[in-house]
Amino acid sequence: MSTVGRVIELWRYPVKSMGGERLERCSLGPRGIPADRGWALRDEAAGEIRGAKKMPVLMRCRARYDEEPAGERVPTATMTLPDGSQVRTTDADAAARLSALIGRTVTLWPIQSPDQRDHYRRGTPDNADMETELREIMGRLPDEPLPDFSALPPELFEFTSPLGTYFDAFPVHVLTTASLRLLATRNPAARFDRRRFRPNVLVEPIDPDGGLIEAGWVGRELRVGGAVLRVAMGAMRCSMTTQPVEELGKDPSVLRTIVRDANQNLGVYATVERAGPVSVGDPVELV
Repeated sequence: MSTVGRVIELWRYPVKSMGGERLERCSLGPRGIPADRGWALRDEAAGEIRGAKKMPVLMRCRARYDEEPAGERVPTATMTLPDGSQVRTTDADAAARLSALIGRTVTLWPIQSPDQRDHYRRGTPDNADMETELREIMGRLPDEPLPDFSALPPELFEFTSPLGTYFDAFPVHVLTTASLRLLATRNPAARFDRRRFRPNVLVEPIDPDGGLIEAGWVGRELRVGGAVLRVAMGAMRCSMTTQPVEELGKDPSVLRTIVRDANQNLGVYATVERAGPVSVGDPVELV
């Protein structure tokens, strides 16, 4: 076992695709940080749960829980919209205000049980041509390759997320500052700010200039504080990374750099092999 870094930030995202809340400590369980992505929006015309890949304005919103989650219960969250106004997830006008913001009719849902399969089922793609649809949501140019989707959970070809969750693929996203630094040297005009990439666990490696260190963790286990993670795959990047976030403007060059210089991935996705507490400052060890 070797120490590869330490935890410098922990993040929970109450509403899928919105900015989240920074934590000092949490307990990682089978679904990652409790109540992470506890709420999500459903596009009623498309008939499916959707995030900022299709509704990019969500990246300019933030959300925080009104109380700490306990057990499986998802608390009410307060959302701050781009104009600074606030609305709670349970307010009677929440869906109407979000629909006006997005320009599509949406409803707002807490996590449903895994047996509610229709709730998670994919709707009709916006484009009849699947490759065109994938290039749109992944933000790929005609001369860029599409990512390798073979490592994704098979259920994602039928459902918008693993059943019983609103994750894109896996419950924990780990990112290192070394990767952000490397890509910043490849594209100095862009800002490789972790807010564009929405990690749950931000790690400062022992070697701060080690480059894409987490790419070498795929298939390995990480001990993070009192929890053990199994690193499943690289985090394939999509059009969300180019969208405005707080004071960060829209920047397509961010994704161009990731595709060209990081094999389309930045950070890694992981499952929780052993639940346990994690705090800022905890060591990260490669098992």
